This record gives sequence, C-alpha cells and structure tokens, in this order.
Amino acid sequence: MMKRHAYLSLLCVFALALVCSGAYAEETNDEKVLRVGYQPSTHQIAFSTALDKGFYMEELDGLGVSEIVEYQFGSGAPEMQAMMAGELDFAYVGSPPFITAVSNGLGGKIVASVQTQGSDLVLRNDAPYESPDDLKGLHIATFTAGTIQDTMLRDWLSSHGINPDTDVRISGMGPGDATSAMLAGRVDAVFLPHPSPVTITNEGVGRVIVRSGEMISNHACCVLVASDEMIQKYPDIVAAFLRGHMKGTDYSLAHQSEAAEIMSAYTGQDPDVIKRSLEVWDGEWVSDPNIVYSSVMEYVDMQEELGYLTQYVTADQVFDMSFWDQMH
Repeated sequence: MMKRHAYLSLLCVFALALVCSGAYAEETNDEKVLRVGYQPSTHQIAFSTALDKGFYMEELDGLGVSEIVEYQFGSGAPEMQAMMAGELDFAYVGSPPFITAVSNGLGGKIVASVQTQGSDLVLRNDAPYESPDDLKGLHIATFTAGTIQDTMLRDWLSSHGINPDTDVRISGMGPGDATSAMLAGRVDAVFLPHPSPVTITNEGVGRVIVRSGEMISNHACCVLVASDEMIQKYPDIVAAFLRGHMKGTDYSLAHQSEAAEIMSAYTGQDPDVIKRSLEVWDGEWVSDPNIVYSSVMEYVDMQEELGYLTQYVTADQVFDMSFWDQMH
C-alpha cells in the first residue's frame, strides 16, 4: 500500500489536498480515498498494524474505497486543526484535543477507544525527586495546550498545590523537539507518550518518576474519531473502518513484536525502542468506547477549568456509540 506522510507545517500540501479532494473523502471515478490522521506513538499502533495487514481494506471491500492515505502529526492539536479544515475523514488522536476542537466547532464523534494510559513524566538524573514539590522552579516540556499530556500535567500539578503557570515553566513541543531538548539539557523534565520516554531513559539522561496511570488511574488517552460528514453520508464505511480498527487492536495485542516492527516501518523509529516501550509502559490498547466514556467526559471538566473550551460540550457532541453498539 502506498504510504504518504504529511505534517501540518506543510500547509501547502494540505491546501492542495483540499482542492483535489473536496470537504470529505476524495472521490475519483466513483471511488473514495480515505484520509486518516495519526501520531508516531505506541498509543496508536493499531492503526499501522491494521493498515499494513490490510484489515481496513478487507472490511471496506465493496464499499467503493480505493485507498487509505495516512497523514502523520506530532501531536493532537495540529491534527485537530487539519480535521477542522476538512482535511481528515478519520483521526487517531488524544481525547482532550478532540474535545477542544469540538468546543471550537469541529464536527466529529468518537466511535471507538484506542488506548488508555501510556505517558511518563521523565526527570533528568541529577535532579532530586521525592514529591511533586521538587518540581517547583523546573522547566518541563510536554505537548502543546489542549493535548492530553498538557491537560493531565496541569491538572496533576494543581492537585498537588503547584501552580502550573507560576511554579513551573511548561513549554509545548512535539515529541521530537521535546526529546531533543531533554537530551541536550535544555529542559529539566518531559511528560510524553511512549515510546519517547524509553528513548530518553536509554540515553541515560533521565528516569521515570511518575506514570500517567499514577496521575489518573485507567485514564482515557487516544480515541478514534470519524468526521460528521463520514458518519452522515457514509455510515457503512465508518462501520467497516471501525471493524478494521478492532482487528488491528486485537492483532497488535496478540503479536506485539510484529506490531512494533510494523510501527517502525511507518514511523522510522527504532524497533527495539518500541519493543522496550511495550514492556515498560502502563498503557493498554482497547477498542470499546464504553471503557473511556467517563474519563473522556472528566476531561471536559478539566479543560473548562483550564479555560481551553470556548463552550461546554456534552456527551452527545463527543460520542457516537451507535456503530459500536450495532456490532455488540
């Protein structure tokens, strides 16, 4: 299968995609090209597995889909900007940036879960740590405002009496920039999804002090979002894509080493780092949206308190359980 990667910084690429593909799935000679956003994280390994093993196209057979084109993003915020611009039909993304986007007018729904937990707070080796108070005055890199890592980090710091705006310095970065900053000593700590924490600990410059599951037990992380246009105009395609996602999740759980190799081929990351990540992380791949429902809605309250929402969003604006329910 042809693989195409695009980054939001290449705005001209997306502009061209819009012109060529219209506001939803590209149609050429009555065949559709699905556009899917994802991130280079073990959190979303089900996507690369399902794409590589042909699970999506297997389920989409007979529905007029000729190709799936993948677009890779560093984090959820730019991915949601692309979806709001009509450039994505499906997105593997953290639930908080999706919530923020819905608050700003995005038409889309969570149709499945992808994974829970799976991020680590990594502190430089020479910095003492006995309690969260030891983080005061330090420079921490994480994903940009509105992402799950930013939302969770700020909420966790606040719960320990640390003002995330004045007691620490938080810088929003992509995973590559944040990892490089940590390795170069430009930041004291990072809060990132796997496999980035393993990259840092393997280099001997930091150690994990808190896992995201210790911040909020069994918290939701990444989800599968379908655009409202896909849901309304192509429900059969959404259902088929969901079945492919479920197959990718199940296969990854049963064949983790192979899934790591597949992810490496799609992202260019070291397969040994990915495999080590899967040994030490606290994440879990899941497809059932009911598992993350309560946690996702808790993020709505967190983001409202942080001032990230332009308007409060309801569960009906966030979830469409009908596809999952029809299969179960």
